[in-house]
Amino acid sequence: MFGFFKKKKEPAYDVTNLGLDDLDIGFIFDYDLKSWVINEMYEYDWGSNNFSHEYKVDSGEEIAFLSVEDSSDLVITLTKSIKIKKIDEDFAQIVGDTKKAPAQLHYEGITYHLASDSAGYFRDCGKKEEEWEELFSWEYFDENETKIISITQWDEHTFDAFGGIVLEPHQISNIIPGGS
Repeated sequence: MFGFFKKKKEPAYDVTNLGLDDLDIGFIFDYDLKSWVINEMYEYDWGSNNFSHEYKVDSGEEIAFLSVEDSSDLVITLTKSIKIKKIDEDFAQIVGDTKKAPAQLHYEGITYHLASDSAGYFRDCGKKEEEWEELFSWEYFDENETKIISITQWDEHTFDAFGGIVLEPHQISNIIPGGS
């Protein structure tokens, strides 16, 4: 009966000054004249105290992945899942045979250059248990570094690929917390 008078739990962020480092499941933000809802949140541990976050977002018309990495420079990308065979039919074979990824990829008429390769760990922040999975990731950027292809290897035969664009922080606006 007196639960009404209990003190509410204070959020871990300043609701009057929300930024990209405050994003969480249920939050809403605006990008490209659409409002996006964060449905899932993932964390990546790249070692040496270097972490990045990825959010599965939904505009009602499309589903994408917003990635925020703040190592030495803030890198924000918005990508969508693509079939790896559309990028390079032999990517998995090349990596398996040579233990190296190609220095360049060609996708939809654009040449992408390998910018980084990283081993790390992944976890789904929405799960109660903190289970980490090993992964290996390659990031390719176009010549102007405005487009990205990211490829993740989960095990010897499982690869995911994502393609999209690099965003500037000001392109994400009107961040509001969602109801929990």
